[in-house]
Amino acid sequence: MATKAGDALVRVVFGGDAYLNARTARELCDEALKTRPDADLIEIDAASADRYAFDEAVSPSLLADTAVVRVDNLQSADERLGEAILAYLKESADDPNASRVICRHEGGQKGKRLIDQLVRAGAVKDEVPDLKKPEAKLNFVLSRFERLGRRVEPLAAQQLVDVLGDRTGELDAMCGQLCFDFDDDPIGLDRVNQYLTDNPQVTGFAVADAALAGRTADAIVMMRSAVEQGTAPIALIGALAAKLRTVAKASAVKTGAISAAEAGMPVWMLQKVRLGGWTSQGLAACIRMLAWADEQSKTSGGDPMYALERSIETIATKGR
Repeated sequence: MATKAGDALVRVVFGGDAYLNARTARELCDEALKTRPDADLIEIDAASADRYAFDEAVSPSLLADTAVVRVDNLQSADERLGEAILAYLKESADDPNASRVICRHEGGQKGKRLIDQLVRAGAVKDEVPDLKKPEAKLNFVLSRFERLGRRVEPLAAQQLVDVLGDRTGELDAMCGQLCFDFDDDPIGLDRVNQYLTDNPQVTGFAVADAALAGRTADAIVMMRSAVEQGTAPIALIGALAAKLRTVAKASAVKTGAISAAEAGMPVWMLQKVRLGGWTSQGLAACIRMLAWADEQSKTSGGDPMYALERSIETIATKGR
């Protein structure tokens, strides 16, 4: 049986973020193919494949004596297919030339018994991180730059998360593109914004930053320009609301109402929030104003531009 995880006969990529799960399986297949340049890459779907398809995939063919077999949707494997994978693992454990099998499982309890059996028989389980929490997304960006041999400023990393955090594939690609195109080390906020200026969320966060800094005129001019260029008012309202939530969380942490962990924000980010001049009444007034602006943007007879201007003015004066 292979003793090194990197050359295990069977590996199970389990759960986590769907994009990262697929990327991990792809990287494991690439690694296996590097050590077996003559091997075939064969992909089968456990949701539709049977044990015969698996047995054929791992067996020598006319073109290659060995293969790297990727099995998708392991959680949907029927009992006989599961038995075939387990039998192959046990029977070929001592064969260094045996085909390597990379399985993908979406996570959860379905198919857990098969995974437990495979692990007991010597398979390696690769658990993929879940990127649902903001701090997990931020850590992903930081680690991605580290893997690329580069550094990124915390504020720049947070900007990437704020804009692309719900689209892991785009977030991953943007990290790679920034490192490829720029020699800066670390990559700063200006570089990130340079690449994201066409994204409505970036424009919205820029407007929100200006408003929170008390630069009313600048924020309004930026807002009008963004709308003229096609940014929907609702996107700008969303960005303003996101920034206000950050202020509210930082205030709650400062007063001891919640912990930094409960806020779901890294400590350095909480420390960056300027709370000077903010009061509970002022924050509440800003939130009410944004709720009204949101209503105006969704009502046929509303005036979202006027509502946005009023919201910016209210936020810039901290609700006074």
